[in-house]
Amino acid sequence: MKNKCVFLDRDGVLNSDEEYYTYRSEDVFLIEGVAEALQKLQKAGYLLIVITNQAGIAQKLYTANEVKTVNRLIEELSGVTLDDLYFSPHHPEHSSRSLRRKPDSLMIEKAMAKHDIDPAQSWMIGDRLSDVQAGRKAGVRTIFIGEKAKEGDLGDYQAKDLSEAAGIILS
Repeated sequence: MKNKCVFLDRDGVLNSDEEYYTYRSEDVFLIEGVAEALQKLQKAGYLLIVITNQAGIAQKLYTANEVKTVNRLIEELSGVTLDDLYFSPHHPEHSSRSLRRKPDSLMIEKAMAKHDIDPAQSWMIGDRLSDVQAGRKAGVRTIFIGEKAKEGDLGDYQAKDLSEAAGIILS
């Protein structure tokens, strides 16, 4: 039997995104309700996989190790062990173009192959149009988090935060 999964963008979905790039431990703050939402989704049998663009690596603002450290800190703060982390270190103006970078779906596709994930039972949650586009390309349902999208495409569902998104998935 294939696994079901919730793919999660990181900044703006799991942790507050006050700074443009979150890479220092002291800047990591979980958004209210994130820990409980992750715990409910995991208890319901969903794999939890972070799918995040990290263009600051290409811009030499921080390193891949700092991205992994932030991920571990999110796990500690939420009390949830995430099943995997995929990140694109690319930026179109600072490195080569890559199909790993959202809105392309290669990170999600790699995760689906590695973890034997059924796209029909899976979701992508993000706060940007590129998250929705990547989810759609990979064939999963999408939830747009945040205020109404200025870019036009709001995903299959909209939610104010991860807590509300988890409610949609679990209903």
